[in-house]
Amino acid sequence: MWMAGGQWYPSTVLTHQMGMVLRKSPFSLKTRPYTHISMKSLPEFKLETHFAKWEFKAQHHMTASDAESMSLRNLLAMATDDEREEFEGLWLGYTETFGAPDLRETISELYEQRSSDDVLCFAGASEGIFAANTVLLDSGSHAIAITPNYQSHETLPLAICDTTGIPLNPLDNWSLDIDRVADAIKPNTTLLTINFPHNPTGAILPRDRLDSLVALCRKHGIYILSDEIFNGLGRTGVTHLPHVADIYERGLSLNVMSKAYGLPGLRLGWIACADHEVLTKMERTKHYLSISNSGPSERLTKIALKNHAKILARNCQIIDRNLVKLDAFFSQYTDLFDWQVSDGSCMAFPRYKGTDGVEHFTQQLLERAGVLLLPSSIYSSDLGPTPNDRFRIGFGRAAMDEGLLAMENYLGEL
Repeated sequence: MWMAGGQWYPSTVLTHQMGMVLRKSPFSLKTRPYTHISMKSLPEFKLETHFAKWEFKAQHHMTASDAESMSLRNLLAMATDDEREEFEGLWLGYTETFGAPDLRETISELYEQRSSDDVLCFAGASEGIFAANTVLLDSGSHAIAITPNYQSHETLPLAICDTTGIPLNPLDNWSLDIDRVADAIKPNTTLLTINFPHNPTGAILPRDRLDSLVALCRKHGIYILSDEIFNGLGRTGVTHLPHVADIYERGLSLNVMSKAYGLPGLRLGWIACADHEVLTKMERTKHYLSISNSGPSERLTKIALKNHAKILARNCQIIDRNLVKLDAFFSQYTDLFDWQVSDGSCMAFPRYKGTDGVEHFTQQLLERAGVLLLPSSIYSSDLGPTPNDRFRIGFGRAAMDEGLLAMENYLGEL
């Protein structure tokens, strides 16, 4: 596979090592023989294209999926003297592909059962998603993904193999029907991808359903890629799910500094997994992507994670304050919106009931009031129908009052 003009194109054959044509692979998974894979060209990433056009132009960014960020100065104020010296005296050379050993040790402390040897760092979450899909899937595989979802969780497996979508049920708090997952499993099903707290609804799967899902996948030998980038974020006191990598030997827990911690500028994510063969193959794949992470980002990430409880508490308190404001706002417009507070994360997916439709509403709101929301078309799926009357609103950032006022003024004009 190669890229030109911002578009991925398939090579004649692709191996799990991303573009090297090999007769034999020393890193093939034990679960199946090594095969070449062919990847279709990837479609436009609708969300990222929309943000590329509007995220830094809109006056009021009311659909952000990340928590309030902080300055470098404020983050370094949390550091010990030794940590600050590590950062300021850093030698700006290459770093280890797996990630700095002390950083991986710090990351592993977030988990109950995982050690530093079970952690592989990436340049953001998207690189981890790409590596996991290309390592675990080939053209003879079958994958299962929930819908709606962050687009790459669907389009990457679809570009490689047969993929089935399982819709979350809005009438059941956007929960997942485990029986539908069971019915979708085929003899060649290799990977199931889940995302809780969910993007865009913020739903958290009930614990008993997660346990049933793990038991089902264990029975069939299916890997679970669990996108946990919002874990720990939500209203104060919300109970989050355990990390899949802690409770399942074929579980891959994806996380990143961007969302719950509000530090997307660090561009650092990771996957925790007990299966070292999979980790090794993903590390080999990373050689064709970022190769290694930024040294300064690794030092700053270690500082942030040493203070993760303080950062998460601060971000959850911002959400608490903003939800009070959103409850008051939506209570004024019950004829236009169905509003429901999400289980976790800093997002919700309200229903728009206006006769003009959500696409027209969000476009006019953007053009006339400078307020950026994500219409549900951004979350449309090739795997089945998804809601077409909703929009994503974010409430993890501190400066929300002006955006709500702009929305009120716009609705008042109507």
